[in-house]
Amino acid sequence: MPSVLVVGYDPRAIPGVDGAALRAALDAELARFAEHGIDAAMTLLVHDASSGSTLVTALSERPWDVVVIGGGIRRAEPLLPLFEQLVNLIRRHAPRAAIAFNTSGGDSVEAARRWL
Repeated sequence: MPSVLVVGYDPRAIPGVDGAALRAALDAELARFAEHGIDAAMTLLVHDASSGSTLVTALSERPWDVVVIGGGIRRAEPLLPLFEQLVNLIRRHAPRAAIAFNTSGGDSVEAARRWL
């Protein structure tokens, strides 16, 4: 069974966003992976000193076929250094994994399937 790690920005850390509702949507997307026969996990990050170690821990859990980086991390200009750090950590700690990008939390399955 293929394995996918979805990396996103923790919705509880986004001011003015209903974090609980967004988290429910992300959980629904994880369920969609299972419907497609894909074993998926999600790691949610905040922009602080723990981001890198949190991602490395998740990357080390098992070999991943694809790592999907969410749009919340990629699109916000203040998070550009975090995005760069994540890409380089993925290259270093999961060198065999493809890196994919979703356009929203609702199309992570499609992003991953492009590389499976």
